Amino acid sequence: MSRALDLDRYAGHLIRRAEQVHTSLWSRFVSETVTSQQFAVLNAVRDREGIDQSTVAQLTSLDRSTAHHIVRRLSDQNHLSRTQDPADRRRTLLALTDEGRQLHAALAPAAERINGELLAVFPYEERDEVMRILSRLAQRGPVRTGGTA
Repeated sequence: MSRALDLDRYAGHLIRRAEQVHTSLWSRFVSETVTSQQFAVLNAVRDREGIDQSTVAQLTSLDRSTAHHIVRRLSDQNHLSRTQDPADRRRTLLALTDEGRQLHAALAPAAERINGELLAVFPYEERDEVMRILSRLAQRGPVRTGGTA
């Protein structure tokens, strides 16, 4: 018979709990209506006006379907403009509208503050290492079956 896992030593459980903390902080201090994923899309487009939708999905680590839904929603709310690439009609190019730039400008400082709040539980000298570890984990490729990861 198997024994119960000590969830406080289980990475997936702790990652989910950390995400709950982030979501709570986001809703409380950044926005109750714009999700952090929506903000990530706005931020990617803010950084690279005229970027195509597929590249936005890659930069924000969203699957193409989710990115498409977020782009459509932000476009419907007049935060993003979508135009067909004249050189490749399969590509959709994105730009922030004036309202999108204003929304990004309003949310960015609060997003930075909650990032600081999340890292504040670590001593200052450990924060770069924490970010390096999280980045390494986030960049983990797909798990292969039948062998070692």
